[in-house]
Amino acid sequence: MNYAFIRAHRGESGIRAMCRVLRVHFSGFHAWLKEPLSHPAQEDERQTELIRQARAESDKVHGYRKLTDDLRDHCESISENRVARLASLAGIAAR
Repeated sequence: MNYAFIRAHRGESGIRAMCRVLRVHFSGFHAWLKEPLSHPAQEDERQTELIRQARAESDKVHGYRKLTDDLRDHCESISENRVARLASLAGIAAR
């Protein structure tokens, strides 16, 4: 998670300084950036995009339960817990 923090905040402070404070190697951070995403991470990204699309189609009013139903209607195998987790991480919330 330290590498993800550095990536998210690299515009605010120097990468080398953050690596030093978080006690991680600068070269390790850059190696991590070049690694391809794992299969579960790729699936998370794909399903997060599907959640965003379903929410946009619902005029941004559906919560995770209704979004789950919408995704299942489109033959996506996904649980309510996963939709809730991915929506939360993406900052998606019902109105």
